[in-house]
Amino acid sequence: MRLLHGALRSYAWGSRTALAELCGRPSPSAHPEAELWFGAHPADPAWIEGAEGKISLLDLITDDPDGQLGARVAPRFGKRLPFLFKLLAAEEPLSLQAHPSAAQARDGFERENRARVPLDSHVRNYKDESAKPELVVALGPFEALAGFRDPHETVALMRAIDARSLDTYVHLLDGQPDASGLRALFTTWITLPPPALAILLDDVLDGCVRYLSGSAGDSVRFAREVRTALELAGAYPNDAGVLASLLLNRISLQPGESIHLDAGNLHAYLHGMAVEVMANSDNVLRGGLTPKHVDVPELLRVLDFEPTPMTVCRSTPTADGRGGRFVANVDEFALTWRECVADESVPIAADGGPGIVVCTSGTVELQWAGEPTDPARAGASVVRLERGAAAWISASDPDIEVRAQTAAAQVFHVTVGSLHETGKPAEV
Repeated sequence: MRLLHGALRSYAWGSRTALAELCGRPSPSAHPEAELWFGAHPADPAWIEGAEGKISLLDLITDDPDGQLGARVAPRFGKRLPFLFKLLAAEEPLSLQAHPSAAQARDGFERENRARVPLDSHVRNYKDESAKPELVVALGPFEALAGFRDPHETVALMRAIDARSLDTYVHLLDGQPDASGLRALFTTWITLPPPALAILLDDVLDGCVRYLSGSAGDSVRFAREVRTALELAGAYPNDAGVLASLLLNRISLQPGESIHLDAGNLHAYLHGMAVEVMANSDNVLRGGLTPKHVDVPELLRVLDFEPTPMTVCRSTPTADGRGGRFVANVDEFALTWRECVADESVPIAADGGPGIVVCTSGTVELQWAGEPTDPARAGASVVRLERGAAAWISASDPDIEVRAQTAAAQVFHVTVGSLHETGKPAEV
């Protein structure tokens, strides 16, 4: 058990205040801070203090996979931590994107390798052979677009906008209100020539303004969707992703609520702060709302156009009522949260595998509840975590107890999903 220092990622859509304030650093920060990575991703691994200075978690695991990952995890995933844990702070919308399935990732990675596309090329889609399922848990109000909406609702939305240029597309989707109709409509929009796209967008945005002013009839039912399209158009003018946003479920999460994003799910995070845990992959197919490369044929190959209502879930309560488990039913990760009050301890099971504990409120001390399985690891058995700090729990560590050092505290604990039984999430 060791203090783990996260890798701070700066992107234009990040916040200058959210992560700085969470971690107790001066605010506002000099640059937008978007993500704090706690994991062993080769692009930016977290690190610990060793006897000879900084040691990356990636190197620690590579040098000692059995001791760090354990006998149940290392044979399955090799010298690779299968999950990546992030704190995410979005001040502006992220790009519209989707992630491949495991089979799609393997095929795409091999194809790009055969074509000798450099791993760091801006047109490279596949950086590894892994799928990238994600679970997002809101730490505050969190806004997102995710998954294709029921086509009947989308037809109603487009009719409410009442833009003449939409008539052809309304008839297209109304005549085929299913995944095939959504694929045809999305493909048409994302491949429009720039002049035609600009004309369509201008007409649609004028209709959105009329809708919100009330001059187009009921201005309540689709207010969030229409307002989001206008906001996206302001940030990304003449981008087909603005039109695509009209096809997706508009989601608002409250603290503690979550959504799970499987392969092929088109999504974009819009605003807010969240905990995000995912498979340890960097495979992203972008669909708009970005100046970065958009590979339309590959995106269409990956996307799942089946309309689905995105289920907003809360965690399933633990037996002691002091936390909960978020059910994702994936091999790579499982996520739980625990809360405790001053001078109270709550247990965290090691499960024979690796884990990362992140403190999101208050201050806690982590301490061993027993002796490590590897005597060579005996040593400091207490780690103090301020808000925004994390600890690495190796497979050789015993079970952990969390003790609050403030009036109340909360931690999130990510482990390997295949070590746990599957279940059914608690829907909101």
